[in-house]
Amino acid sequence: MLPFSNLKELLSRFSDEYVCREYLIQQRWNGSPVCPHCGSRKPYVLHGGKKYRCSNPDCRKNFSVTVGTIFENSKIPLSTWFAAMYLVTAHKKGISSLQLSRDLSITQKTAWFMLHRIRETIKPKEHAVLSGVVQVDETFCGGKEKNKSKKKRMELFNGEREVKKTPVLGLIENSGVAVMKVVSDVRSETLRPVIYDHITKESVVVSDAAATYITLQEEYREHIIINHSIGEYVSGPYTTNTVEGFFSILKRTLYGTYHQVSPKHLQRYCEECAYRYNTRKIKDSERLIFTIRSIEGTRLKYGDLIQKSNNLAT
Repeated sequence: MLPFSNLKELLSRFSDEYVCREYLIQQRWNGSPVCPHCGSRKPYVLHGGKKYRCSNPDCRKNFSVTVGTIFENSKIPLSTWFAAMYLVTAHKKGISSLQLSRDLSITQKTAWFMLHRIRETIKPKEHAVLSGVVQVDETFCGGKEKNKSKKKRMELFNGEREVKKTPVLGLIENSGVAVMKVVSDVRSETLRPVIYDHITKESVVVSDAAATYITLQEEYREHIIINHSIGEYVSGPYTTNTVEGFFSILKRTLYGTYHQVSPKHLQRYCEECAYRYNTRKIKDSERLIFTIRSIEGTRLKYGDLIQKSNNLAT
């Protein structure tokens, strides 16, 4: 039986830090602490059970149940973390850092960092390989003029700057598993390696008639083309409606909830949407428990988060 079924029961069940910590020990280590540094299963208990010391002579490091997770060195109570994780994973279109800060009485900056750490937890841990019938399409996110500074809007008006949207490649298996990849452009030589990397060669690939996808027929068992330009949206049992529907959800999430997302972090937001989509058939409480069980090795430092990087597939 699940320990809670809604947010009210969650807050009641995990109002005490001791209860939260014990629950985390159970979910992470099945009740028996394991050293995150060397894997030893016989640590000494320190400080009333809050910390442990590894008994391995070659290690002897101190640790707690939060070491190596998104909770490490966080001053935010675990009860607040659990509530935030529930809100992020249960809300169909996510929750903004501003709204989370209001709901949990924390600063917007803290909420923003918490949200990104939660996204670090729910991002794919294993390389996804799709098979069967797989729909493929791309969309463009960002670049809304109203969200730009006055200076950038003037540059656009004067023709000094081009509207820059970030392309996202979507792959959805007919069984309902979605993979989203932010890419640098939509040229065939950019998209093909991503598609080949995530779809088995025995699959049936369904796409629109864009020239980008023409060569897929050479690599896959069958390539079904849906030619939208002539009003075609279905070819027998095949369609691209599912991936196009996902893009609609993604954009409503980005523009309706988060309003503006930098290209640097867009992959994280895409993975957040894909996570909710891929777990849509389970209860909100089950999704939270699954998320908590995924915290191993997910520590994310603020400096690493804000540093310049390029996560685009090229």
